[in-house]
Amino acid sequence: MQDGIEQQHTPSLTTIRSDANEEGIRSLRPLPDDSFSIINEVIISGVGSMPIIKGDLRQLPIKVQRFVIEKASLMRPRGIYICDGSVREADEIVAKLVERRTLSVLTAYENNYICRTDPQDVTESIAWIATPGKFQTVCRTNDDVVPIMCNWISPAECGKELDSRFPGCMTGRVMYVIPFSLGVICGPFSKIGIELTDSNYTVLCMRIMTRVSPKVFEALGDGDFVRCIHSVGLPRPARRHVTRNWPCNTDLAFLVHRPAEREIWSFGSGFGSNSLLGRKSMALRVASAIARDEGWLAEHMAVFSVTDPRRREHFMTAAFPAACGKTSLAMLRPTLAGWKVRCIGDDIAWLRFGDDGRLYAINPEAGFFGIAPGLSKRTNPVAMAMLRKNCIFTNVAETANGEFFWQGLENEIRDKTVEMLNWEGRKWHIGDEGRAAHHNARYAAPASQCQLMHYKWDSPKGVPIDAILFGARRPRGVPLVYETFSWQHGVFTAACLKSEVCFEGGTKKEIFHDPMAMRNYLSYNFGEYLQHWLGLEKSGRKLPKIFHVNWFRQGDDGELLWPGHGENIRVLEWIVRRIEGDQQCGRETAIGIVPFEGHLQLDGLDQVRFDDLMSVPPEYWREDADEVRCFLEEQLGQDMPVGIREQMERQEKRIGTL
Repeated sequence: MQDGIEQQHTPSLTTIRSDANEEGIRSLRPLPDDSFSIINEVIISGVGSMPIIKGDLRQLPIKVQRFVIEKASLMRPRGIYICDGSVREADEIVAKLVERRTLSVLTAYENNYICRTDPQDVTESIAWIATPGKFQTVCRTNDDVVPIMCNWISPAECGKELDSRFPGCMTGRVMYVIPFSLGVICGPFSKIGIELTDSNYTVLCMRIMTRVSPKVFEALGDGDFVRCIHSVGLPRPARRHVTRNWPCNTDLAFLVHRPAEREIWSFGSGFGSNSLLGRKSMALRVASAIARDEGWLAEHMAVFSVTDPRRREHFMTAAFPAACGKTSLAMLRPTLAGWKVRCIGDDIAWLRFGDDGRLYAINPEAGFFGIAPGLSKRTNPVAMAMLRKNCIFTNVAETANGEFFWQGLENEIRDKTVEMLNWEGRKWHIGDEGRAAHHNARYAAPASQCQLMHYKWDSPKGVPIDAILFGARRPRGVPLVYETFSWQHGVFTAACLKSEVCFEGGTKKEIFHDPMAMRNYLSYNFGEYLQHWLGLEKSGRKLPKIFHVNWFRQGDDGELLWPGHGENIRVLEWIVRRIEGDQQCGRETAIGIVPFEGHLQLDGLDQVRFDDLMSVPPEYWREDADEVRCFLEEQLGQDMPVGIREQMERQEKRIGTL
């Protein structure tokens, strides 16, 4: 059994109330001013005393004090632990988790650990969005349409769900208070969150993925912060068996966001972003609502730079759905001489306009939280080098030699006959049935360990973006690369983004829509979101060019037409030429501008069939246009922006002339 870290968000004196009925919701109820006092413990009327195990609650900002005390009153932990993010603190927590066998040491590396979760706690929960009005969250569509971008829940129903879970949920456990900053502490574009959790695995991973420090409290002062509340949902004494020393309560798992209140609640799961609430929940879902209100963007994007042999550097972002190579692109090792790529971040970008009218991006995270299976020295040697120290691995395999292992490393492991413990803790060898690692196995690694991190990766101002790439896994019909005709056309193209997804062990494949690669990461009306993007085009602004890329087109034989990996620099080279104004290297098609033959560097790639890579098949695109219209009209309904409809009709007309 483990003490845990818990994240909570509560209504304090400054909490915005979105529904008058909240007064009856216990989970959201504030405490009267005279109902508690602080000594070296918290004494709460009707509850009793709670010791402060570490830290001094009296030194924290008053809004933080009230948040911590209100949620402690609700969840009833046995003590409160205020985290400082230090190495010593991490070492103490690691020692406890190793002793309890929640963590194991990977002896082949320096300070690397492996964790196996309960087999029921291996995926991210459904993310709910609570707003007073349904159409603040989802579009006005026909009643039989299931929205794919957001899942709405009413405030009243949300309150019932919270009150059925959180009262007393931390009984017998420690409540960890995690002060964290997304973006550098005190940065002009950074945001502060406070997470309460009863999972010390979460404490360790949040320390890697965000900037955890007492300086966060100093930077916060009297300001507002995002309130994050997390519990594994298993008070002590536990009334159910705890598997692998991983407490959870997945039958009651619940993840909800209250964007207007800047609040996140998560219950029942300790896995991944269900517990690391600074990641997808805050950095994308809540941040997307903040960005709309403040005039910027919070996007599911990698950020990287491309430098040519003449040392001219351009910064780009890339929005790809899962399993489409976003991390590999951000850590690319180019095959073209004299070119280099440097990483700013591989997953999330916050983009704002600077005084010069350019769009600047920061990476709000401080680490990488990636999917392990498929990663290898062949697919991403930079990431593999990064994983040799100071990392936490979840649901991967462990060899008898103390090494990590997952699918994709079969040809790189030193001893191919070595015995392993797979992600379920069972003995396993290469060639045995089943998986070595769970398909959603993860690693958490500090960004500072990546050899290709740009020296400006944590710049408070960010880096100026010259190009935005949208891409996906499209086996048929879609060219390797094309430039959109305008900002408005680029937004339309991104709204139509879709990708092939594998099911049932890869035996079943379907094409799924994933607009802007933000499916399930948005917290407000999809139509308003697209209009927000369209509205960024204003006089005096220097907007990036928008491109679409597809590394995964296949020939009639089912084989990939493009080698990918380091060869993708050839596509980036063409994009750089377009950024710099080369009008001679591309030709117009119905869907955008593609390279002329001879203007995409293919020296040394004798097997690449240029015409097959760049063709725009008329029949394919006529069918695609019909499907896209159905999708947009169905999902956007009455909320389809005029600009999106105009671009859709123009593209249909162009395709009709093919």
